Amino acid sequence: MYHTIIIVGNVGRDPEMRYTPSGQAVTSFSVATNRQYTASNGEQVKETIWFRVTTWGKMAEICNQYLKKGTKVLVEGRLAPDRNTGGPRIWTKQDGTVGASYEVTANTVRFLSPRQEGGEVSLMDMDAGDVIAPSEDNIPF
Repeated sequence: MYHTIIIVGNVGRDPEMRYTPSGQAVTSFSVATNRQYTASNGEQVKETIWFRVTTWGKMAEICNQYLKKGTKVLVEGRLAPDRNTGGPRIWTKQDGTVGASYEVTANTVRFLSPRQEGGEVSLMDMDAGDVIAPSEDNIPF
């Protein structure tokens, strides 16, 4: 059996990287997806779904280096259910409403935001696992 999920959204907070005892890099960040529609009563409804994304190895290092809060990304991976419920992680928000987030273990992360101002590098539409290619000016042919 096989499943995959593809999400496109904005990074909700700066990534956090740590290392396993064996030295493997692990980076976690959140992604918000938004949807807006008109309800049957004519009211505009805005819906946000949060995903908590985990990346491993070289992809984790690249995501930690280049992703920032607000960056637009495409994440492809698999859902990882909450060990207690078998579904999304559920909690009570400060305003008393119920919130949920979904865990995704990423296979691919594509950076979709355009190049940043001030010399900061952004890798537009690149797989985080790819090797960074030289600029066109530096290609020897």
